[in-house]
Order: sequence, then C-alpha cells, then structure tokens
Amino acid sequence: MLSFTGAFKRVLVGRPVHSERLNETLLSKRIALPVFASDALSSVAYAPDEIFLTLAVAGVAAYTMTPVIGLAVVLVMFVVVMSYRQNVHAYPSGGGDYEVATTNLGHRAGITVASALLVDYVLTVAVSVSSGTQYAAAAVPALRGHEAVLGVSVVLLLMTMNLRGVRESGTLFAVPTYVFMASILGMSAYGFFRWATGDLPLAASSRLDLTATDDVASGTMTLAWGFLLLRAFSSGCAALTGVEAISNGVPAFRQPKSRNAATTLALLGGIAVAMLMSIILLAGFMGIRYAEEPATQLMRNGVPVGEEYVQDPIIGQIAQTLFDGFPPAFYLVAGATGLILVLAANTAFNGFPVLGSILARDDLMPRQLHTRGDRLAFSNGIITLAGAASLLILAFDAEVTRLIQLYIVGVFISFTTSQTGMVRHWTRLLRTEVRTEVRNRMRRARVINCIGMTITGIVLVIVLITKFMHGAYLALLAMGVTFAVMVAIRNHYRSVKEELELLPDGEARVLPSRVHAIVLVSKIHKPTLRALAYARASRPSVLEAVTVDVDPEETARLQDAWSSRGIPVPLRALASPYREITRPIIDHVQGIRRQSPRDLVVVFVPEYVVGHWWEHLLHNQSALRLRGRLHFTPGVMVASVPWQLNSSARVEERDEWVAPGQARRGLVPMSEESLRPPGTPSAPPSDDSASDSREEDR
Repeated sequence: MLSFTGAFKRVLVGRPVHSERLNETLLSKRIALPVFASDALSSVAYAPDEIFLTLAVAGVAAYTMTPVIGLAVVLVMFVVVMSYRQNVHAYPSGGGDYEVATTNLGHRAGITVASALLVDYVLTVAVSVSSGTQYAAAAVPALRGHEAVLGVSVVLLLMTMNLRGVRESGTLFAVPTYVFMASILGMSAYGFFRWATGDLPLAASSRLDLTATDDVASGTMTLAWGFLLLRAFSSGCAALTGVEAISNGVPAFRQPKSRNAATTLALLGGIAVAMLMSIILLAGFMGIRYAEEPATQLMRNGVPVGEEYVQDPIIGQIAQTLFDGFPPAFYLVAGATGLILVLAANTAFNGFPVLGSILARDDLMPRQLHTRGDRLAFSNGIITLAGAASLLILAFDAEVTRLIQLYIVGVFISFTTSQTGMVRHWTRLLRTEVRTEVRNRMRRARVINCIGMTITGIVLVIVLITKFMHGAYLALLAMGVTFAVMVAIRNHYRSVKEELELLPDGEARVLPSRVHAIVLVSKIHKPTLRALAYARASRPSVLEAVTVDVDPEETARLQDAWSSRGIPVPLRALASPYREITRPIIDHVQGIRRQSPRDLVVVFVPEYVVGHWWEHLLHNQSALRLRGRLHFTPGVMVASVPWQLNSSARVEERDEWVAPGQARRGLVPMSEESLRPPGTPSAPPSDDSASDSREEDR
C-alpha cells in the first residue's frame, strides 16, 4: 500500500518509467519544435513592445525607425541560426555552447558560458511567466496586483508537468504553441490583406499624442539619438533568446539527431522572423502608441490620459482593432499569446536540467543534478530552476520591464563565446584534413561562424553599454557568483577525490590491527540485546558494553540485573559528574584510540524505528547527537541497530515503488538466549529488565 506522500507523487508525476524505455522519450521534429522553440517564438509577444517602448521617449517620429530596427534584429537572427546549425552538427552530444567553449577555449571559457546560460534560463522563466501574467491581468482585471503570486503558481504547474517527462510535457504544450503560431500568422495575413486593399483601420491609441523627453527631442541628431536606437535594437534582440536551447537539446531528438535538430532550428528562425516583422509593420501601419509611462506620456487633446488609462500590449491592440466586429478571434489571439508566454518557460525547463546534468557530470554542479527521476527527467534540475525563477518573480513583483533589463546579456555572452570556439574548432580540423571537398565544407562553416562571432560580439557590446545601468549589471553579478560557485564545487570534488585516492600500498594501510566493539546500554531491553547479538556476530577483538552513570542508584540496579542475567559481555559504567551522556562516551572512545591508534573502534547504537513523524521527537535524540559527534572522530565507525516499533509496521507495508531508504527494515529479533554461552542456565525474569521499548534510550 502506498503512503500518502507516495500516492500524491504518483498522481502528480505518474508511474516510474523503466530505464530501458529512455529511447521512447525521444522527440520528433513535430514535437521538438514547440518544446525547444516556444521561447524564441513567444518573444514576438514582447520584443516589439520593448522596441516601441524604448523609442517612445523620442516621440512619434522615432517610430519610423522600427522597421529598420526590426530588419537589424532579423539579420542577427539569420546569422545566429546559420551559426548554430554548424554547432548541432559538430557537437551533437547536448553540451551545446558549454561543450564548444570548453573543448576549444578551455575550462574557464566553458564555465563562463555555463554560468551565463544558467542565469539566462532562470530569467527566461521569470520574464516569460511574468509577461504571461500581465496578459492574464489585462484580460481579467481581478488579477491585477496579484501577478507575482499567479506567476509563482504557474511556475509550480510547469515544474509538475515537466517532472512527468519531456515527451509528456512536449505533447501537452504542442497544441497551444501551434495555435499561437497559426493565430499570429493568420492575424498578420488578414492585416496585410486589409492594408493592401486600403481597409486597414487605425488603432484606438493612434488618436493619442506621444510626448518626448526634452533631452532626446532636442538632440535628435546627436549622440543621445544614436544611443536610443542602439538601446531599442538591444531590446529587440530579446527575440533571439531560446535559439541556443536546441543545441543543448540535441540528445532529445530522434535519429538522425543532428539533422532533425538543424531542421527544427531553421523552422524556428523562419517562423520567428515572419512573426516579428509582421507585428512591427502592422503596429506602424495602424499608428499604435506604446509608452513606458502611459499616464503621463500619452496625451488626449493636450491632457495626459491619467492613471485610469489601460495600455494593452501591441499584439492585443492589433487584434482588438482588426477583429473589432468578431470578438472570438480577438480572444483567440489574446489567449494564445498569453498562454505561449507562459509555455515559453518550458524551453528553459528542458534546457536547464540537461545543462545542469552535464555540469554535474563534470563536477561543476552537485552530482544530484545528474540523476534522472522516476519519469527519466532530470528532476532535481527542474526543481532547482523552478525555485530560482519563483524567487526572481517575487523579488521583481513580476514586472517585465524591470526583468527584461537583466535579460539577453547571458545569451549573447554564450553566443559570442560559442562562435569563437567554433572558429577555433574548424581551424584545428583544417590542419589535419586533406580531402578537398571536406576542407571546402569546413571553410564555409568557418566563414559562417566568423560572421556569427562578429555580429553577436557587436550586439553583446551594444547590450552591455545600453543596458548596464538599467539592470544588466545584476545579471553580470549573478553570472559572476554562479561562476565562483561552480569553481568552488569543482575544487571541492577534486580535493575529496585526492583525499580518498588509494596509494600503492593504500589497501594494506586501511586494514586495522584489531577491532574494539562498544555497545551502548541505557537499560536491559530488546533493543539492547539485539545490539549485543549483532556485536558478537561481528567477532570483534574486544567487546564491551558501556553505560553512562548519570544516576548512581539506577546504574547500580542496571549492573545487578546485568550480572543476574549472566550476559557474557562486561558492562562498564562511565562516570558523568555533570550528568552528560555524550561527552563521557566520546572521551572513552578517544581514550581507546590514543592507547591503540591502529585499532578500529565500532560503536553499536540501538535505535527505534518509528512510523509517525511526532515519534521522532520522543525517541533517538541522544543517539542522533552521539552519532553526529562520533562521525568526526577518526578511526571510529558507528553501527545503527534498528528496533521496529509497532507503529513502523505501516511503513514496511508500503509498495515497492517507494524509494530505497524510505522504509528502514530491521532483521528478525534475536532472543536473549542467543547471547548465552552453551550450558548457561536461564536467569529468572527481573523487574528491572524493562522490555518496554517505548521508553527513550539515553
């Protein structure tokens, strides 16, 4: 019978999947596209907003530059997609940018890329979910002011779905992703048709005036204007986030993995570019106004619109205007957009755990991240990502404008470093390759990666310059902390490995000269007799029973009962003038170690196995403290001897699905007679032999 926790876990996550079924979890291109591309595709829901938002400080005239900025973003997207198609063919193992940088540029470069990607994955979840909650709040006014709590709830839901497995979550999220693509492309086609026929209506916000800030308006042709355009471009480059996820997820594709991943990457780039440019152009044709401070920047008849004005996102304004006479179409676009923004976080839930597993394999992250869960997903990585993203959403109150400033810095660090590594990769291979056709193919690939390195490097510089004081420094700080933590973890694992490494004669040194066994006794009862039986079965060189003399009268009664039962193990009473229990035992053990440094001391500790959480508060407290102290004493081993109370029977009856170690099972109870030498008469029952195992042992 399953425990309540086990049953609840099975309902949420599902039944465990056998390791041999790992191949069944691989993804086809049809499922892989929504799984790995939802982040990049969803960026069209906020990247245009950020471009218009940034240019708004220069007034309506600055909106004429939105197509130019959009084309610049498209150029970068094209270069990055072409570059990463080379990556997935050259490094299909799933290490992605981290593997490329580590192999070609060294470990420090690899750790830099890994720290940037880990931070960017967390920000992807935070930004996507926060943006989705803002759409939800726009559609349901009752949610306003509760976006952060709603965002955390959504993250927990995504975590639960991904714990069920990549294939299951991908299949579930595929339908909303395709609905979003169809709705945006369909809306764009309808909008361009009405524009071509001269029937395209203007948005409601087009009737408003947009005020410009004095410093930018007065210096349109100055450095401030150029800086503003660069900042708008860097904000629009948020559309590129998520492209690298496919290179990290190549192992999740079906065979041929590299070809399927490259095809999916090309589809991602084409669809994202079409959607992004369509939204930017339609927003310009329809005269949409979008400001960071709409209450003061937007004017109606020369008067600010005030706080009561609600500014909908650009896609929402386009859909509301185009489908003014057909509300179901508007709700379809708005609902699909809000949903895809939430599901975009699913890309990070697939990329972060895989990268974390690879880093754990290389001793850069805790090794628990390399372990697959019941559903063959990297469960610990999924839970870690969900926790970090939730903290970020709460810290920034789910405000996209604040979070977006931290965004894309990490991804362009990984872009630039990865492309630099790919250039060195092709250069190294060209030194040994002699076949002409292969060399020509390598040269073409190197040219593509050189262009990618140059373009992404330029964008990285622009992003750092334009976003540093707006919050990008926080992302850089987080990357630095992550870098330091990974280096510290690697150094720790290395030091432990060196410490545990066997010397040529190391095995001989491990063997002790003798074994000194000590059984701790608080009273004569079944747990004590079991511990004595186990100690004798181990055949130590020296065996003694030890009790602590806290109460002289009680100790005297214990010694009399011990003698009257004829137990063939000497009982030593340790003096404790200050009524301590742990300290006298520690002193006794250390004294044995000083007298015989090569002897091994084994301390047998009787313990109760309980079935209720509250019973842990009533039992085993002294044993826990003592074990904690003894574990730090060299040459000492602690052997826990369990005694199952009746309440633990329900734990033993649990289904075999329960994780190992969740139910501690003891051996068959051994009788007192097994302790007696042959021919020793049985002792009469003693009142002092409290067989009541419910009492706490000292």
